Order: sequence, then C-alpha cells, then structure tokens
Amino acid sequence: MYMTENYSDFEPISLPAVTQSGQIEAALRERVKELNCLYGISRLAERAHSSLNQFLREIAEFLPHAWQYPDVAKAKIVYNDQVFTSSGFNVSEWHQVSQIKIGKSVVGECAIYYTELRPLAFEGPFLEEERVLLDAVAERIGNLASHIAADEELKKVNSQLQSERKALQEANIALKVILSRKEDDRNEIIGDINTNVDKVIKPLLFSLESQLTPDQKTCTHLISSLLDDIVSPFVSNLTHTYSSLSLTELEISNLIKVGLSTKEIAKLRNVAPGTINRHRENIRRKLRVTNSHVNLTAFLQTLPNK
Repeated sequence: MYMTENYSDFEPISLPAVTQSGQIEAALRERVKELNCLYGISRLAERAHSSLNQFLREIAEFLPHAWQYPDVAKAKIVYNDQVFTSSGFNVSEWHQVSQIKIGKSVVGECAIYYTELRPLAFEGPFLEEERVLLDAVAERIGNLASHIAADEELKKVNSQLQSERKALQEANIALKVILSRKEDDRNEIIGDINTNVDKVIKPLLFSLESQLTPDQKTCTHLISSLLDDIVSPFVSNLTHTYSSLSLTELEISNLIKVGLSTKEIAKLRNVAPGTINRHRENIRRKLRVTNSHVNLTAFLQTLPNK
C-alpha cells in the first residue's frame, strides 16, 4: 500500500528570483539615470561654456530628473552667494547637501529636496547611490565652474586689453597730430626768425661795420655767424651726434667753425691760447679726427650737412 501525501499542509513556495529580477531592473534604471545625469552635465558645460550663471541655472533644472522620485525632487545650487533653483522649489526637511569646492576652498553647495516624504532608504528617503551621485555632481560643478570662471576672466582680460590697445592707438593718432602741429608751429617760428635776421639784424650789422675798428668788425662777423647758426643750429646737431662733448667744447667748436683762430678764441674767452689748444685736442679726439692733416674748421663746417 502506498501512502498518499497531503500537499495542502505545505507552505506556498515564494519565487525570489522574480522579485530579485525586478529589483535589478529598478537598480539598473537608477544607474542609467545617474549616467545620463553626469553625461547631461558635461553637455550643459559645452553648451554654456561662456556663461557660468547659465550653466548653474540649467543644472538646477536638470538635476531632479536623475533622482528616484523626480516628481517631488527639487534642486538648489549655491555658488559664491548666488542661488539657482529648479522650478517650483521649496525648502523641506527631506534633503541632502554636498559642498562645491574649487581646490580646497568651499564656494557653495548642491542640494536635492523632496517636497513630500518618500520611503526611507540609505539617507532619509535618498538612496546610497544618490549620495554618491550628488557628491560627484558637486565635484564636477566645482571643476567645470573653475574652468568656466577662468574662461570668463580670460575673456574679460582680453576685452580690457583690446580696449587699452584701441585707446593707445587713438592716443598715438592724437599724439601724431599734436607733433605735426608742433612741427608746423616750429617751422613757422623759424621762418619768422630767418626773416628778421636777414631783413633787420644783418643789414644793421653791415651798416655799422664802416664805423668799427678791426677788432670790433671781428665781433660783428662772429655775431653774424652765430645768427646763421640760429637758422641752422650747428650746436644742436653737434650735441646729438657727439654727446661726449662738454658745453665749453661745444662753444669752442662753434667759434672754430666760423673761422676764428686760436688766439682770437682765447681773447674772446679771456684765457691763454694753450688752454684753447688743449680744448682743440680734446675736440679732435672726441670727433675722431685723429689725422693731423684734416683741417678741424673744414670738418666742423661739414657737420650740419650730415
């Protein structure tokens, strides 16, 4: 005889594989949302690379969709005392926060709020993976914000440099106009001086020569030569060309140029002829006229034409 078993006494066997499969699907969906979140942040950074405020504003709108309950999730980002929130944001007791850092400095925070209570999980109603995601988002915001801020600063500096360059160009143009006017004024003054020297002063000197002694005539000739130098400034040209000449040597060079002898120069300056000879030697050395056969007077007379 066979015994018949009563299967009605056994408990129903549950199917954990089915339940576990559903949990795996839900977990996979959350991971996909997290990956989409990080990818989306990178795309937002590319699109808003020129505006940090636009970048943070769009992240605040985008971020809640990556959480398990997006219908009640709201985002808030604080960066350097500026606040960016998602639409319909309200503060609630169910929230998680992660600091935004640039280097070691805290510059803000990134937070997710649930406007309604949801089942408890790892951190209040938030999953453990959502804590990891929020920290990763805050870190990426810090990195991207640093790059965008650097780009904005670079553009600001470039814009400032462009403005300064334009201002400098305008200043150069204005300076050229001023210098041109100054040169015109100078030429006009020189023309007036030339006219007065040729038509007033020289005729008077010429009329006086018939009444003067030979020594006095020498002085009038010297005055006439010096007046010619006013028109064509020998001393100024000599100073620019040979800056090592002293003031005394420049004056003696001018007297040599007009044809005065060593004795005549010594008499005019009330010094011994030997003193003038030493000055002549120094002038030759500084002008590099080392050849004794070169006439110093003739050499000096050629300088204004060089």
